[in-house]
Amino acid sequence: MTRPPKIATIEKLEDQTSADRASGAMRSVQTADMSLPEQALANLWSPMNLERLARTYWRFLTRVTLGLVRVVYGESERSVVLLVRPLKLLSFDPPEYELDEERGVVRWRIKRGMLVAWQGRGGHGHLQIEVRRLASTREGEARVHVEVEVANFYPAIASGFGLRVYNATQAKIHVFVTHGFLRSLARLNLAESKVEKLAEGTGSPSDGGDDTEPIRARASPPSRQ
Repeated sequence: MTRPPKIATIEKLEDQTSADRASGAMRSVQTADMSLPEQALANLWSPMNLERLARTYWRFLTRVTLGLVRVVYGESERSVVLLVRPLKLLSFDPPEYELDEERGVVRWRIKRGMLVAWQGRGGHGHLQIEVRRLASTREGEARVHVEVEVANFYPAIASGFGLRVYNATQAKIHVFVTHGFLRSLARLNLAESKVEKLAEGTGSPSDGGDDTEPIRARASPPSRQ
């Protein structure tokens, strides 16, 4: 299958991973700056495409692990599983969305999972993707800052084997996968949502898909017909 051409330029890939020594909570942030045609960003800046960006993250995770890791959708949670449903690595509450003219966020609150220590369960930590407009100095070009953050996360491997083991294994894998995801955005090939609850012209989710929480948007909301 022919891969879509690169439309955007990805620059300044960075990683900041830190631990709260007192509590053991981890914060991991991977960022990149993206340059793309101004009209392309204007076309993408919508609730529907914020939902598609969220879906693109999970699609990339499945592809990069050759299908060994995938996302299972339930009525009240999203679960990242290893091969089969009982092996839940991470479970999240349904996604929350925020969008205005300058910033968009999709956030999943961490519930539980094999990778989560007991003190990190219950929705106190989160995974989120944020996109924020940047000033551009070139006519016809737009720039955005993309950030993937895991905050207030208590890794089970650190509780059992120590922070050094976590940093040498799970943390490195997460950074590798996330930077790969950020690089993949250069093609602007966003995945189609299974539900398209936030899509223009749709009023209700289809069966068996990725239902979502209502978007909190100060920009124009999607139309309902």
